[in-house]
Amino acid sequence: METIETDVIIVGGGPTGLSLACQLVRYGIDFVVVEKNEGVTRFSKALGVQARTLEIYEQMGLAAPAVERGAVAGKFRMLAGGRVRGEIPLSDIGRGLTPYPYMLLLEQSKNEELLYEYLLSHEKQVLWKTELESFSQDESKVTARVKREDGQSQTITAQYMVGCDGAKSPVRHGLGLTFEGSTFERLFYVVDARVDWELPHDAVQICLAREVFTAFFPMKGEERYRIIGTFPEGANKEGGEVVYDEIERQIKREAKLRLEISEVNWFSLYKVHSRRVNKFSEGRCFVAGDAAHIHSPAGAQGMNTGIQDAYNLAWKLAFVIKGYAGERLLETYNEERLENAKRLLETTDRFFEFAAGSNWLLSLIRTTVFPRVAGQIVNLGAVRKRIFPLVSQIGINYRDASLSDAGGDGGRFKVKPGDRMPYVWSEGRSVYDQLREPKFHLLVFSAGEGRHWRMADELEEEYAPRLDCQILPLDPYVEKIFGAGKSFCVLLRPDNHVGFISAEISPERVRAYLKRAFVSSPEGKQSGGNPEFSVEVVESYEHG
Repeated sequence: METIETDVIIVGGGPTGLSLACQLVRYGIDFVVVEKNEGVTRFSKALGVQARTLEIYEQMGLAAPAVERGAVAGKFRMLAGGRVRGEIPLSDIGRGLTPYPYMLLLEQSKNEELLYEYLLSHEKQVLWKTELESFSQDESKVTARVKREDGQSQTITAQYMVGCDGAKSPVRHGLGLTFEGSTFERLFYVVDARVDWELPHDAVQICLAREVFTAFFPMKGEERYRIIGTFPEGANKEGGEVVYDEIERQIKREAKLRLEISEVNWFSLYKVHSRRVNKFSEGRCFVAGDAAHIHSPAGAQGMNTGIQDAYNLAWKLAFVIKGYAGERLLETYNEERLENAKRLLETTDRFFEFAAGSNWLLSLIRTTVFPRVAGQIVNLGAVRKRIFPLVSQIGINYRDASLSDAGGDGGRFKVKPGDRMPYVWSEGRSVYDQLREPKFHLLVFSAGEGRHWRMADELEEEYAPRLDCQILPLDPYVEKIFGAGKSFCVLLRPDNHVGFISAEISPERVRAYLKRAFVSSPEGKQSGGNPEFSVEVVESYEHG
């Protein structure tokens, strides 16, 4: 077969790989996606779509169809002993912080369909039923050998390769990256089914108990739910030893409610692992999503984190491939996402321990104290502004990373370099509406000085098409959000994280940052080398 030449090889066609492909479409970067399965998953799998993911979808025009196909989680309803003990409102818990102040319940299968439709609409395809056999890399390229559906082998060459190939990732194993962590011994189950009972289909129903955890997540469709639960600690079972009837009996026993479960679409059993790689890249190859980190399902973070990995990496690959930046920019992917993975595992482990841990004191608090006070606590504005950014992922920041320039007067603002651009309105519309183009954005919030237009025109001409500039009014709302009393500027990276923020509004300040971020002049293209690296991929990889 003829060798395929492309810019990026994406191994894996799940939500992370498809998201990366969609982002590369936005930048006009060529790619090939190889996926061993025959199409997008038929199983629901991950369920929660966080606000930050919806903000990313919005840039591609996918947020509205996602919301239409999903269901907004209206509230948490806490049950104990067969009675409602308390409620936590969710439908607008992040009001004023994002256009999507809630968690959307939309199955992984439907997310994959949405992303795949985007690729098809841009005349891009996935090589389904195609499996990675081996790969190697040298200073200039990556060469992959794949097996096609007809059993024939084909060679693909590219500048870079990204392993989005799941928890057992052949790419990760081939690169020799470690995947250390721990495994929770308790066995989990997940069931997608119809549940008929007296409770309304308007909330995530959580059954709190000392020994086990059971939750019912409302899905699109009449009385459809995702049921997630644990077996008691010490129940020494393996997945193959459990039949569905046993799961149903436990659900009914622990819920202590009159209910009937029918029309089961899917059920699965698994153990929870909490692991991450030691680094996200080796040479010209990268890992993302479950290939780089796996963790407790608490907080619905997994699929969303993989999509954010792709979002972070895509613009950096694109800028390097197009010659807009030097290869050192790619080192910041590992720097930023590895640190995020560390925080993520710590957070989800804490969530999991509180929700399903066996510690007697936590069990007591979980079943007696927490349900009574949770609603009042969450309604406190200060608490809401801490909890929602953490769970929704809008609070993820890269403040300590090298691309975040806190020099000069940047430290005096409420918003810090590395933060996601806050959700603000200007001239009657969301600033996000003006940030959809995949490039750097210089926002000048001006108290009325006209001289900034000349600077904006100069920078746009100099850095086209890498940068656009917008002059916006400094209104009281913006002043409050940023803690600014006079004109200032914000330079946003293509992923809408703040590069720098400063009261010094000058082209020199912008040029200094872009140079620091390895963004070159239009005619400059930097290059870097990687040592030659070769590996064979085999099928017998153990998880972790």
